[in-house]
Parts: sequence; C-alpha cells; structure tokens
Amino acid sequence: MGKRTIIFIDANNWYHNVKKLFEPGFVDIKKVSEFLCTVKEYNLVEIRWYASTPSIADGEAMYYKHMSFLENLKKQGIKVITRKLQRLSNKESIQKKKNTINNLDLCKNCRPLIESAFLDLAELKKKEKGIDVWIAIDMIRKSIIENECDICILISGDADFAPALSLIKSHGKEILTAMVPFGYSSELIREFPFFILRRETLIKCQRVKRK
Repeated sequence: MGKRTIIFIDANNWYHNVKKLFEPGFVDIKKVSEFLCTVKEYNLVEIRWYASTPSIADGEAMYYKHMSFLENLKKQGIKVITRKLQRLSNKESIQKKKNTINNLDLCKNCRPLIESAFLDLAELKKKEKGIDVWIAIDMIRKSIIENECDICILISGDADFAPALSLIKSHGKEILTAMVPFGYSSELIREFPFFILRRETLIKCQRVKRK
C-alpha cells in the first residue's frame, strides 16, 4: 500500500497552460491524477478540483457548458470546489482574506498554520477568485491538521503556493508539484519535488469521446 495521496488541482492555472498544447477538454484530469500516482507508487485517496465559475450574464452558452463540465467531474468522483469571480481592490482582497480566516472557527493551534500561508500568498490578482487561498488552506488542513494524507500533489505551476508548500514540508509531509512545461514556476521546480507533464503523457491521458 503506497502513501496516502490527495491531489489538489488549480483549474485556472491548468487550463491556461494546457491550452498551449491542446484544447483543455482533450485531457482527462482523472487519468492524469491516476498516472501520477501509478508512476510514483502512491495510494490515491482523493482528487480535488478548484475552479472559478462564470456568471450566466457572461453568456448562457459558456455558463452551461462550464457547469456541465463540472458535473461530469463530480460523476467521476472528483471533489469540485468553486468560487465566483470577483473584481476587488488590493485593500478589499486583503480584508476579505482576513475575514475568511476569522470565519473558519480555527483552534489556537490551527490558526497560526493557516495564517502563515494564507496571508503570505504573493501578488493579489485583479480578479480575486479566492481559489489559490482555498487550495492553500485545504492542503494545510488535509495534510497537517486532519492528517488525511501523507503526500500533497499540487497540479499548478503558480509560485504563489510556495509558502504553503514550505509549511507542509516543514511538518513532515511530502510535496509533489506537476504541470506542463509552460508556466511552470522556476521557484517550485527549484524548491520542491516536481513532475513535468509532457505532451506524450497527456496524449495517453486523453478523454474518451462519447458516441
């Protein structure tokens, strides 16, 4: 039995990097997750997909296509976590992050762990989705606080996750990041174990088209 592994997927980062190789819908993320765990001989416990959701005001066709895609992920047993897109100032973003921490009802031992990574995430985006924050929180919660996994695999090339990954590593948990060659932060590659998902690998993980 391999080490218990949870895979955390930054859907926005995945989409924008994979589309440089293929239409993102070409790739079956469940097959990618299973591939990583098979190669590393890990025991896959859960796959978690974190995504922002569009508003129906942005176009009904796009909205329903996206929601249908998320429903399909759920049917595969993938845990889907979503947040609506919001446009916030930096001051508003910081305050929102603080409010979120306050609402988590954390114990005195857990709170410092969350704050150390939660508020140190690097540049605040113009469109604050809260996705990176929730991935960081869940990685810390699942690995350190609730001890539900021995290894966190982060499918993202975003360097903003480095503080959270360092914290998890310092508590004796293992880390692996994975992404296509494009948009893969040199900091993540330098500081943590990594796996580059190359074109030939993704072709093997292509989605089976329904007839």
